[in-house]
Amino acid sequence: MTLSKYSDYQLITPPSAPAPSHLPPSMMSSVNLLPAQKRLMLFTRHSLRERSDGNGFASAQLPLTPKGRVLAKSWGRWLAAHLPYSMDVDSISSPIGRCLDTAALMQEGAGLRREILQQPLLVEPGSLVTQPEVASPVFKQIGALNFLNKFLVGDLQGTKNTYQGGLDILSLFYHQQPELGQLKLAVSHDTLLSAFLAVMFDAPKIDWNDWPKMMEGVFLWFDDKPFDQASAYFLWRGQVYERPVAALLAAYEQSGFDPQVYL
Repeated sequence: MTLSKYSDYQLITPPSAPAPSHLPPSMMSSVNLLPAQKRLMLFTRHSLRERSDGNGFASAQLPLTPKGRVLAKSWGRWLAAHLPYSMDVDSISSPIGRCLDTAALMQEGAGLRREILQQPLLVEPGSLVTQPEVASPVFKQIGALNFLNKFLVGDLQGTKNTYQGGLDILSLFYHQQPELGQLKLAVSHDTLLSAFLAVMFDAPKIDWNDWPKMMEGVFLWFDDKPFDQASAYFLWRGQVYERPVAALLAAYEQSGFDPQVYL
């Protein structure tokens, strides 16, 4: 196992203001552990949306709820007021409306109006699915959790290799890093965030306790090294972890693929 908890970081001053209503509590414990002066990404699920069907299938048309809009704006305001990071940088987002709205509302709460770049890797088909005509019917039949667990063990047609899915997202974030002392938003969906975290933890299976809540996210930063030599540090539910990119590339190569595509 190459994943390890990482403790060599500088604590920032804990925020004194209360968390925005409906924010997952894990986000509060996480921000107290953020290091200073990194190129910080916040990979987050969108805010509260209208209900999906019983199998976890959320159509592209489902919007944020009124509470979800308030939450995204207040979370952006809180981050801008309490973190020693500037949010004055363009965001990236899934092209789906509720994700774009989440990014825009977080920017608005922070007193900003920056460009929100639509990123195909933050939606499906994108980082996991390659053939939606094959994978989508399976998703609707077995549900989101079973779909993801089949993906994690490579037992799902119409999708990428498990490590490729994780590396695609990791490479995207590496090349989208902001300047030192800046925080960049990347807004996406629960399935993609769940899959990314499972790959980072090298988990062959997850359950609903691992599933990200709405507006829950992972803070992430890298060593200042070439991608294949860097470690990715990610802060999830109150704990910082380190994952060497080289370990993911080695696992990808052992699966029969050429890691040179990421170099």
